[in-house]
Amino acid sequence: MAVTDSSGKSKSVDNLMPKPMSKLGVVLLVLGTNIFTLLFSGQFSNLHTLTSQSSVTIPQHTQFSAPVTDLLAKLNRTEKELVDLKSELKSDRDLSQKLLARVAQLYEYLNTTLVQGAEGNGDRETDQDDPWLQWAGANHGSLPAELRAFIDAEKLPLGYNPNIGSDTIYPPIGHACALLKDDLARYMDYKPGTPCPDDEVLAQKLMLRGCEPLPRRRCLPRSTPNYKEPFPFPKCMWTTPPNSSVVWTAYTCKDYACLIDRKNQPGFDDCKDCFDLQHREKTRWLHPGGDLDYSIAEVLALKKGTIRIGLDIGGGTATFAVRMRERNVTIVTTSMNFNGPFNNFIASRGFVPLYITVTQRLPFFDNTLDIVHSMHVLSNWIPTQLLEFILYDIYRILRPGGVFWLDHFFCIEHQLDTYVPMIEKLGYNKLKWSVGRKLDRGAELKEMYISALLEKPLKRH
Repeated sequence: MAVTDSSGKSKSVDNLMPKPMSKLGVVLLVLGTNIFTLLFSGQFSNLHTLTSQSSVTIPQHTQFSAPVTDLLAKLNRTEKELVDLKSELKSDRDLSQKLLARVAQLYEYLNTTLVQGAEGNGDRETDQDDPWLQWAGANHGSLPAELRAFIDAEKLPLGYNPNIGSDTIYPPIGHACALLKDDLARYMDYKPGTPCPDDEVLAQKLMLRGCEPLPRRRCLPRSTPNYKEPFPFPKCMWTTPPNSSVVWTAYTCKDYACLIDRKNQPGFDDCKDCFDLQHREKTRWLHPGGDLDYSIAEVLALKKGTIRIGLDIGGGTATFAVRMRERNVTIVTTSMNFNGPFNNFIASRGFVPLYITVTQRLPFFDNTLDIVHSMHVLSNWIPTQLLEFILYDIYRILRPGGVFWLDHFFCIEHQLDTYVPMIEKLGYNKLKWSVGRKLDRGAELKEMYISALLEKPLKRH
């Protein structure tokens, strides 16, 4: 809006309006006004003039209304207070210096908490260590179009939803995704409605580095052109599936025959013998094998038929789930695809694969599962604090009376002083507890295993 001044020139009203003051400015203005009132020499000379003169002469018998009389009384009291203040100031010449020092301290405090705090917030907007702020403001436009389409807040079509507590929904994505911008940009670089890029290795690397969950994509996953239907139950549980059930480009082996033979080849691969269903896998958990090796039969016997549903963390090719199903127990298996199609293999055997890393919060509600099992995966390779979070998460999803089967937890002997108290402080009842040496590489390495069957208490005191 514009106005015209006396010279005929048009001026913007916006330019004439006073600018709002910051909180710090308001505080300092009030403080400065009061201090300067006391310290300016001109004010002190006025005080001297006022107190050196006699009181105001009022004609005798003059009648005043009640409000005026009250005002005169207040003026007389104020005059006395000013005289007392003048005496106090004269008796302490350092008072003004003390006041100024205090003002300086107060200003420093305000400057630190308000000014620097505001500047700090501004700095964080460009801080490369803060992943979320890299996706805000001007940086948002540099994101791949499909990534922006997924992560942007969406208004609910029906408006406010009381279950959500909002009219807006934010699709989830892993916190570390923003730190992996280049890889994430490659992952989201595709044309919607077309086949997805052949990028399983890239996707898994993002997940393992903390970009979990990955953003959803609007593309079609690749499959083999000659895909065959899986074998029916119960044949599928112990039969190697057809090669056509897997897209092999992400793996060193290009068929199941290669994977089965991998146990005979040099070098390291995760779970090298897991794909050979006719040898070692065939006997796992069937019979006790010493103090550290528990059998499924003895574990189920301890709970007398109350174990029905559960989770196997890092379950390889789901042989634990197969053996439990033979005893009418339903197990979901988490697994990654470490140079092999573990998730495809689990599904081909007729079981549910859960493709999540060990660091991901377990997708089950509190106090719901009868059993959680993990063999070899939980061990000293996991950072100590993260491992503690994982153990608490396992405790969370177990129902009261549920069982945590810790199967061959690996560590070095001196680390027992860390891990044993970490496990014990959760308050499980120890149904079975075994600590033994891992001797296959030599006793001098002091490698240890912990196996335990831990029951969540029915009542937590």
